[in-house]
Amino acid sequence: MLNTIEHGVRTDRPGLLIVHGLYGSARNWGVIAKRLSEDRQVLAVDMRNHGLSPWYDTHSYPDMAGDLARVLEGLDGPFDVLGHSMGGKAAMVLALTRPELVNRLIVADIAPVTYSHSQGHFIDAMKAVDLEKIERRSDAAEQLEQVVDDATLITFFTQSLDVKEKKWRLNLDVLAKDMPSILSFPEVSGEFDKPTLFLSGANSDYVKRDYRSDIKALFPQAQFAKIPGAGHWLHAEKPREFQAAVRTWLS
Repeated sequence: MLNTIEHGVRTDRPGLLIVHGLYGSARNWGVIAKRLSEDRQVLAVDMRNHGLSPWYDTHSYPDMAGDLARVLEGLDGPFDVLGHSMGGKAAMVLALTRPELVNRLIVADIAPVTYSHSQGHFIDAMKAVDLEKIERRSDAAEQLEQVVDDATLITFFTQSLDVKEKKWRLNLDVLAKDMPSILSFPEVSGEFDKPTLFLSGANSDYVKRDYRSDIKALFPQAQFAKIPGAGHWLHAEKPREFQAAVRTWLS
């Protein structure tokens, strides 16, 4: 079972399940989850091979959707589901294969398509960190600065570092092996005909207008919105605007 962090209590409103993206964790979403839990129960999960969840030999979207389904099966009623990037793809597969578990769906800056870029260089960067020299996260950050030129990403990566145990809370070998699967989107039949929001960063090119026909084929009730001044990491770059957009749409 996936590790979960719970915020708030169950109310008469549907609960919200938050699914992080690649290299992320439930802890990354703590501030946003806490704010959204003011009027509903919010659960954030660590995906397989991330955070405090179990490590497995595979990292496919059917596997990830199955993990999410097992979490939701133990909860009261269908939940709203919010997923970012990789988590958004997993949430889409969940909604398409187990629609009875999903009330409404929010997909943050990703589309049900195969992408050509790779995130593998970040795995190489994290593997290159000399963990024996790490006494605090800033030590790892200094090493990552040599190969990663985005301070926001460096902070994000080091949140998955267990300083005391001197190890990454990421199954980097499996994530590297299954990177082609992570960048793709599986063949899934059927459609999710409940309300769905595709919320993107205005400065991101992950959800192009050309993808809307693919999206509408699977999610006929899809709506689209953008957060000005935000890129792919829209929830980290514009957290208050992101939280407000999610709250407004769910309400």
